[in-house]
Amino acid sequence: MRLDVDNLACRRSGRRIFSGLTFSLEQGGALAVTGRNGAGKSSLLAILSGRLRPDAGKIAVSGVGEASLPECLHVVGHRDGLKSSLTAGENLTFARALLGAPHLMPAQALDRLGLGHVLDLPVAYLSAGQRRRVALARLLVCARPLWLLDEPTAALDVASQEVLALLMAEHRAGGGLVIAATHQALGLHDAMELRIDRAAPEVPAVALGADAEEWL
Repeated sequence: MRLDVDNLACRRSGRRIFSGLTFSLEQGGALAVTGRNGAGKSSLLAILSGRLRPDAGKIAVSGVGEASLPECLHVVGHRDGLKSSLTAGENLTFARALLGAPHLMPAQALDRLGLGHVLDLPVAYLSAGQRRRVALARLLVCARPLWLLDEPTAALDVASQEVLALLMAEHRAGGGLVIAATHQALGLHDAMELRIDRAAPEVPAVALGADAEEWL
């Protein structure tokens, strides 16, 4: 899969949020989207997922046959998107049936996130960190090449952050793409950075050097 974004702009409530965003990702690529609060990081992910229409620019995807971009991606946003009255396993079973391209079984996905013991527990009983890990387990129950992650380490302890870094590395090693909006280190080695700054909105993605890899 290859993703090309050219001269993308976003307008919310009549106000230009950003413009001139350009980057490309090929198989195994990763992009860390950074910037201050309100700069438009979440809006960029919303545009890529198809939930928000861009004000200008083009998005092109290749290498996925006749599939559209929304059919090729997973989104983990600020909200976990879980049904509190359902168990962790039931939430993942629903996602697996809805999204298609089944991969791991719910129990297997939860095991990878260290949550095998909550399979039959209603999500309402889980802590914020556990809920976050259940949401991340959706990445594993269905195989989709592009992961869009909005502050994915929110509410995660250090051990869980390390597991997430491993999962992203495995996904990339298999040819998958990762785009993550973040304020924190994610373990995305050899990633590109796209900093959104309204004062200088046209900031192309650049490859980070070895010194920056430790931060990402």
